[in-house]
Amino acid sequence: MPALDLTVSSIDLTRQLCDIESVSGDEQRIADEIWRVLGGAAHLDVFRDGDALVARTNLGRAKRVVIAGHIDTVPINDNVPTRFETIDGTDYLWGRGTVDMKAGCAVALKLAVELDEPAVDVTWVWYDHEEVSDALNGLGRLARQQPELLAGDFAILMEPSNSSVEGGCNGNLRAEIRTYGLRSHSARSWIGDNAIHKAAPILDLLAAYEARQVEVDGLVYREGLNAVGITGGVAGNVIPDECMVHVNYRFAPSRSTDEAVAHIRELFGEFDVTIVDLAQEPGRASTPHSRKSFWRPSEAKPSPNTAGPTSPDSPASVSPRSTTVRVTRSRPMQTTNASLSSRSPSANEGSGRG
Repeated sequence: MPALDLTVSSIDLTRQLCDIESVSGDEQRIADEIWRVLGGAAHLDVFRDGDALVARTNLGRAKRVVIAGHIDTVPINDNVPTRFETIDGTDYLWGRGTVDMKAGCAVALKLAVELDEPAVDVTWVWYDHEEVSDALNGLGRLARQQPELLAGDFAILMEPSNSSVEGGCNGNLRAEIRTYGLRSHSARSWIGDNAIHKAAPILDLLAAYEARQVEVDGLVYREGLNAVGITGGVAGNVIPDECMVHVNYRFAPSRSTDEAVAHIRELFGEFDVTIVDLAQEPGRASTPHSRKSFWRPSEAKPSPNTAGPTSPDSPASVSPRSTTVRVTRSRPMQTTNASLSSRSPSANEGSGRG
């Protein structure tokens, strides 16, 4: 595996990170590489917890900003290694992790090493297991075991935002909704009771569900309730006696986790409901004053997180494909580094191919 080279552009560093496969649970190789690179930065104090990495400046600044991103991805889908594609005259970097979220990790890594005198102290975090159960999340593990490493006045997650500021995030719940029947041979189907057929009302409810749009602190959060999987069946000649519909609920921060669970149990009250994952309640991350002090230098209008809540009038996400990053040659990449430094680090050189 080639070593990471921080002398290249942010786009090329993104390619290097994406070409290191790091599906959740397999982050060690990419964590090792980031650890090696950070070890050469004398201005950073570096810590490691499993495959979660923390690098901190300690310059005695009055404020500290925490900047974080996850290094794992969802499963590979014939989209590694990365490649460039041109669609309707626009160049795209295509491949797993380019959007979610190794481009953000690349920018953060390049800045962490190059930005040795930021205007505020900075804590940089790269963490594991974001794409799976909240119980495995590396950022949560750090918060539980070493909370002092994450202390700060303001926090930024480097998730894709199309170079704008997104000021909030939905909560996340996953539930298994089960139906039961009676197993029999399909040649004598009238003897059995088909559990998959019994799941039809669950799917009908989900298809007809109208998700809320909720305004919180001036941002409109768009909720979502969807089937993301369904399992059932024993064999091609057996009437199934059990079926499970896997449901994902994204809920606005005005709704607590207890309220989210109660909502799901109310909707699917006649079925067997098991909650299998529940993110912590997304609390308010900062005061209005600290938010404004960040937005002003970035010249960005705040909006909700397009990965969870969205503004009804907001444009589509980064690209037409969920595994691509648009590469713009004609203008510099709009970043928010102005709030960190008075000089322009090379990680802000633009989003062209070189």
